[in-house]
Amino acid sequence: MIPNAIVYTSKTGFTREYAYLLGKKLALPVYPLEDALYGLTQGSPILYLGWIHASSVQGFRKAMKEFRLCGVCGVGLCDTGTMENEVRKATAIPEEMPLFTLQGGFDRGKLKGMDKLLISMLVKGLSSKQQRTEQDDRMLYLLQRDGHYVREENLTAVMNWYASLKE
Repeated sequence: MIPNAIVYTSKTGFTREYAYLLGKKLALPVYPLEDALYGLTQGSPILYLGWIHASSVQGFRKAMKEFRLCGVCGVGLCDTGTMENEVRKATAIPEEMPLFTLQGGFDRGKLKGMDKLLISMLVKGLSSKQQRTEQDDRMLYLLQRDGHYVREENLTAVMNWYASLKE
């Protein structure tokens, strides 16, 4: 099944940026999820992008209920291509559905309430960890400084998957 649109949910803009980058590269229309509910026919095949919170792709269940998801991209803090098993499990994404994780970025200025508290607790926990892994160090670096990691090369796996659908 080939998607005929890209639908996304974004909190700080990184997922939106990936959605429009993919839309341009794949020549597909792009819709925020709320607009897609009115702009697309129910059951339309889509590629869904959502931001990751606590290993779960936000908006996935709503998109799954309204559309036929051909694939899912979760955008979060972790390196592109990592945490796929955790995200699949936390979000309940079926095994047969393609899932891609993309590193987006971090903007502390856009954090509010509980999210701000959770991030400060995570920074404190990582900072005091006795034996940090390389990934822990990268995450701590990212959380202590704002960072923008949206890159076209992060979409390689998604582009290859889409190309295979067209063959």
